[in-house]
Amino acid sequence: MSDRYDAVVIGAGPAGRGAAGQLADAGMRVAACERELVGGECPYWACIPSKVLLRPPEARADARRAAGLGEPEQRFAEVAAHRDELIRHLDDSAPAQALEKKGIDLFRGEARIAGPGRVEVADRTLETERILVACGTVSTIPPVDGLEQAGYWTNREATTLSEIPESVVVLGAGPVGIELSQMLHRFGAQVTLLQASERLLPREDHRVGELIGEALRQDGIDVRTGARAAAVTRGEDGRRTVSLAGGGEVSGAVVLVAIGRRPRTDGLGLEEAGIELGEGGEVEVDEHCRAGEGVWAIGDVNGTLPFTHVASYQARVACADILGREAQADYAAIPRVVFCDPEIAAVGLSAADARDQGIDVVTSRLDLVDSIARPITYEREPRGQELEIVADRARGVLVGAWAVAPLAGEWIHQVAMAIKLRAPLEMLRDTVSQFPTYAEGFTEAVRALEA
Repeated sequence: MSDRYDAVVIGAGPAGRGAAGQLADAGMRVAACERELVGGECPYWACIPSKVLLRPPEARADARRAAGLGEPEQRFAEVAAHRDELIRHLDDSAPAQALEKKGIDLFRGEARIAGPGRVEVADRTLETERILVACGTVSTIPPVDGLEQAGYWTNREATTLSEIPESVVVLGAGPVGIELSQMLHRFGAQVTLLQASERLLPREDHRVGELIGEALRQDGIDVRTGARAAAVTRGEDGRRTVSLAGGGEVSGAVVLVAIGRRPRTDGLGLEEAGIELGEGGEVEVDEHCRAGEGVWAIGDVNGTLPFTHVASYQARVACADILGREAQADYAAIPRVVFCDPEIAAVGLSAADARDQGIDVVTSRLDLVDSIARPITYEREPRGQELEIVADRARGVLVGAWAVAPLAGEWIHQVAMAIKLRAPLEMLRDTVSQFPTYAEGFTEAVRALEA
């Protein structure tokens, strides 16, 4: 059976769901295809449950560090119940009905591009002039000897768990590995965090990795860099032992794989639409999110920046392009946050990346405890809290920044806006920040550039 639509969206996560709604609101007849849950990874197994699980032990740690407070009781069963409510017990009826109320036809099942303007799903062939690929990513599982046989967790098991394991070995110290390591440890698990490279968060400035490594070790997490898993075995008692390349081993009740994600493009049939994939399996796109004639790719599947807020942004860009409006994606001021404690926030380029692009870089780095009043009013004995701003000397504008401090994910947007607007440094120097706030650190850092 064949049906004709103005647009067919493959994947109903943040990007696909948003795009389908916008096109339907513009009067188009839209079909959305989803193989799992409407809403995608973020609301069920990633952003939402992880932040719900991170917050209670963070608040407990805040209380421990604040003057005159004791340590509150922690009740994981209640936290898990609250999480289950927010992820709707993995029931997507409500978001599915929201699509249908907009007049969008929802098809459940694995969708495949069968040729230009043709999508096959659930024994139907959907014909259209516009295909939007928004099928996201899946966890990358390393080819470690014995890992499949021993069994492992990904973010899905970690964010929907009902009991905290006694011990966990985490493979990978990117954002997911760091967040889940801290969450599991603070709920009572003994955690060993293994990072194959010599740096935590290797895509960020090296100092960021140093600061969060110190904080995690102070928490009691066994953080090991230059530690690559070579093999995994499971004993009769169910414990997993991870043998390390170069010698040594660690063990835990659970092995959690958090080394990254890859685009979910296997078997999608993009080649039938004349589209070649990138080296990592990503769908390469232009500034309008176009992947080819009549095909757009939005969200994590195109490998640009794997964030929910970028997926929603790209949905707006692609829809504007489809509807004949001028829109080009601009990624210069996209914030990125690791919701650990202390928080890590960054935007734009690191100093090293800026130099690699040929920018005449000038930087200013501050120890916040020595520079502003907020850290000592926020907690006793503030831990390593720093920020750095990166400026283009020739143009006199900011091109990047990072911060490691409480609530950094909230106040990084001050720099994001400055980068987006290309605000002159002279203007930023004349900006007045509220006292005492962490945001003062940015204005102090801009003034320090003059020195």
